[in-house]
Amino acid sequence: MTYIEYVQNFFEQQGHGTPIYTDKIAEAMAANYGIDKKKAAAATAVAVKRIMDNGNLPDLRCYQKGIYYRTVVTPFGEIGVNREELIANKYLLPDNGYETGLRLLHHMGLTTQMPTEHLFATNIAKDCIRHDSKLGVSICPPKAPINKQNKAYLQTLDAIDLLDKAPVDAKNPYTILADHIQKNGLQYETLLYYADKYYNQKTIIKLAHTASQKRERI
Repeated sequence: MTYIEYVQNFFEQQGHGTPIYTDKIAEAMAANYGIDKKKAAAATAVAVKRIMDNGNLPDLRCYQKGIYYRTVVTPFGEIGVNREELIANKYLLPDNGYETGLRLLHHMGLTTQMPTEHLFATNIAKDCIRHDSKLGVSICPPKAPINKQNKAYLQTLDAIDLLDKAPVDAKNPYTILADHIQKNGLQYETLLYYADKYYNQKTIIKLAHTASQKRERI
């Protein structure tokens, strides 16, 4: 199988709308052919250009440099690239970020309001909130570098921290938070550790109110 055939076969195996990254193709090619990554990247670039120029895959589209997708025509026109996957790949995976802000509170049942802004805490953000106009989301730096172990804890503490800064209209917000903590198997001792280290005194007090809901049920 030639490099062009290999790349075309890779494209053909992807679902419509799925983001396809040329660096991932190059990594797979390097492993398959036993060549170094630099050579594989160059071969991938040449193969993709020839496939596009020759019209070998009429449904192949370029989203931006290094990212392609296959489209399909529907009664409403061509489908585009899957935006949710692009966002996840760029800002959230693997264990690199999480949803925060008012939409997080809405999804947790703390507010009935559904804000238009999608806000994600991500390790990609370095110093302040900024808007990604191409993907239609905003990103902000987390209180601490996100990893697999602390992601759920930081997200929960973000929700607690936002209680007095957002239009919370749930009747029993602390009960909702306590249920969330229990459902996700989070430990109050660990929550307190992160709250004390990265959040403010108000967050610690609100965490204590949340913990008291658990005690009242015993």
